[in-house]
Amino acid sequence: MRFRKLPMRRAAVMVLGILIMGMGVALFKLSLMGNDPNSAMVMAAADRIGMDFSVVLILENSLVFIVELLLGRKYIGLGTFVNWFGVGPLTTLYLGLIHAHWQVPQSVPARLLLMAAGVLVLSLSASLYQTADLGIAPYDALSIIMADRLPLPYFWCRILTDSLCTVAAFLLGGIVGLGTLVCALGLGPFIAFFNRHVSQKLCGVTAIKE
Repeated sequence: MRFRKLPMRRAAVMVLGILIMGMGVALFKLSLMGNDPNSAMVMAAADRIGMDFSVVLILENSLVFIVELLLGRKYIGLGTFVNWFGVGPLTTLYLGLIHAHWQVPQSVPARLLLMAAGVLVLSLSASLYQTADLGIAPYDALSIIMADRLPLPYFWCRILTDSLCTVAAFLLGGIVGLGTLVCALGLGPFIAFFNRHVSQKLCGVTAIKE
């Protein structure tokens, strides 16, 4: 577990990443074009059982954390818990603020712009959070643990977990669309760009695994 001699610079970058991540999830939801697979599944489950997204996300993370604790303890750190308890409430907060102060446009071009903004914000947030390297969120840890223990590369393990979430979101009546596909397959180049030009500089590192 990554708690000893906590580097404050990277901790600040990680917290900034989580703060921005909530906005990215909110923008995707407002676009009505589908969220990232895990968020889409949790939102669909929350709507089905009549609970707030943030509560269901925390509950899901609590269940998945058992797997991380048993099989991937080395990936647990401060970032694990900040992501676990922060992204859901922040998303709900941002959605409330936007609905209270802005009339969200419903035209297709406007929704595409919201999705594009969501891509950039979510990519930046993921880059900051991952580059800080202070612990992996429970859901993100699943595919890493699978890659450690199965004869499959990480890419295919992540595709598998995201695909299962996408199917679950669809079966629960959630929105599965272009935004879901973009999140599952298209964020990599944007994250790599932010890694090189923003996150590495903020964290004071010269190279990371992409």
